[in-house]
Amino acid sequence: FFNWKCLIVVALRLLFLVPAGVPARSGESYLKDNITVRQGDSAVLKCNVDNKVSRVAWLNRTTILFTGNEKWSLDPRVVLLNTALTEYSIKIINVNLYDEGPYVCSILTNKKPESTKVHLIVQVPARIVNISADVSVNEGSNVSLMCLAIGRPEPSILWKFRSSKSIRIITEGEYVEMTGITKDMSGLYDCITSNDISPPDVRTVQVTVNYPPVISRARSTGTAVGQKGILWCEASAVPLADFQWYKGERRLLNGLNGVKIENKGKQSMLTFFNVSEEDYGNYTCVAMNTLGITNTSIILYGPGAIHDVNSAALSPTSSFLLLTLVLTLSVLSKF
Repeated sequence: FFNWKCLIVVALRLLFLVPAGVPARSGESYLKDNITVRQGDSAVLKCNVDNKVSRVAWLNRTTILFTGNEKWSLDPRVVLLNTALTEYSIKIINVNLYDEGPYVCSILTNKKPESTKVHLIVQVPARIVNISADVSVNEGSNVSLMCLAIGRPEPSILWKFRSSKSIRIITEGEYVEMTGITKDMSGLYDCITSNDISPPDVRTVQVTVNYPPVISRARSTGTAVGQKGILWCEASAVPLADFQWYKGERRLLNGLNGVKIENKGKQSMLTFFNVSEEDYGNYTCVAMNTLGITNTSIILYGPGAIHDVNSAALSPTSSFLLLTLVLTLSVLSKF
């Protein structure tokens, strides 16, 4: 059976004068326009015939797909269309990249061979195949982001930066290089790839920049004796800052001596439920994380005192307090 089928293949090629799938020079050859389809779509390859045709076949390279109405291809995606008598067409369903290439419709009419060549081009939508993982680095570090994409035609790659403050296009190409990164460069980096075959493919890298605390807001407060008084300060930091409160060199503890310390995200509040004369004075808000430490002075004063309530100056701590804070920071960094 194998030898018999081989003989038929050879006979067909000799009959149509199509050795190895290439149209014969001795007959007429018509080159049609390229057919371009998107991966996953269907492609229809058309061949015009007339009533003088005695034999007809479709070939792909060295493979015979159909001879007349008989199917030789084992691929279930390739079907013969029931079209008009003047057309001998095949359809390839769910086209993939391996279907790309030359196809030949070979015709024998009045013992004169003719062939029509069609070149199938398969376009592949742009797709991201590899991208950097989310990164967390300390301020001042160098960062490199990578995004690789495939597609036909060759896709373009664009990087977009998004943060709470801005959205902007930063560069084109597979790589983003950042030297001496700052906290303002912390955010989302979108890799956008497209080749106009389908909607863009987008994937995102989150870049977290760690930096030491910076006290951004603090306010002194005037409160009468017997009333409730609140001191608060706010510090930006990544990771979030831990807060401590001091009066002089004495650290204040939550729930002792009529005070409550409440930390919420970037803010810390020191609450006096019943202010006394002894409570008036200068307090120090300390913010720290594993990268650094800072502090600011805040004043709780009585109704008759004159203070600039809209500002709180950064001030160095005493040597004793500074030593305590450094030791605390050292312990925190070990966890």
